[in-house]
Amino acid sequence: MHGLTRNCRDFDFLAAALQQNFRVICIDMVGRGRSDWLKRPLDYNSPLVYLSDVENILRHVHTQAPGRMQLYWVGVSMGGLIGMMLAARPHLPVDFNALAISDIGPFIPTWILRRFADFVGKDPRFDSLDQMQAYMKSISRSCGDLSDAQWHHLAKYGARDYADGTVGFRYDPAIAISFQPDIAQDIDLWPHWDRLALPTLVLRGGQSDLLPPAMAGEMQLRGPRADVVELPGIGHAPMLMDSREIGLIRNFLLKFKSHS
Repeated sequence: MHGLTRNCRDFDFLAAALQQNFRVICIDMVGRGRSDWLKRPLDYNSPLVYLSDVENILRHVHTQAPGRMQLYWVGVSMGGLIGMMLAARPHLPVDFNALAISDIGPFIPTWILRRFADFVGKDPRFDSLDQMQAYMKSISRSCGDLSDAQWHHLAKYGARDYADGTVGFRYDPAIAISFQPDIAQDIDLWPHWDRLALPTLVLRGGQSDLLPPAMAGEMQLRGPRADVVELPGIGHAPMLMDSREIGLIRNFLLKFKSHS
């Protein structure tokens, strides 16, 4: 599950490494990628919208499976939050076997959420994909030392072509409603986290303030008592495109797949 403004194609590199051992399903959440945009922007602020969409997808896939499915969740940022909430919900149509999340914790203060308003929803337009790629790189350097090919991949699948020849971001700018001063409030998922009892891996960007060291330490002591791996030189959020990050995720999931 991708991050706030991203899409399912972010996981092409990870999916290629996992597909021999898992059935890989990557989803464009509503308002992102090639999914439809919501008619009521305020609904982007409702966790139940995202959870119900994911649960409906799981039910659909479950009808195609011969037996009960084993679910291994990988989420970047927002995708990690959805994974936490989903894993804590009762009566899922699948067995939730493991959770791997990139640079997100159970608590996000309002001041950080409001910071997202500085770039989310601005809807800039560019004369070319190369210009958009350069802009993405300039505002997302904290994601890590990606190759030019990886930056191009992110730009290509994150772009929307307009009739006037310009290029813009594919996500609905209205998702920024969650960061408006009169709407933004602390996200506190500690009650969900404390209900979890499954193998959990947390990758923390060593320079991230969205997942500070103190919170990562608390995540090791509470709930699922996660394994935390810090990635030096990276902020928010590791994109799981780097070979080391892919290896950490793959080895973690395979370790618990053999026990299912």
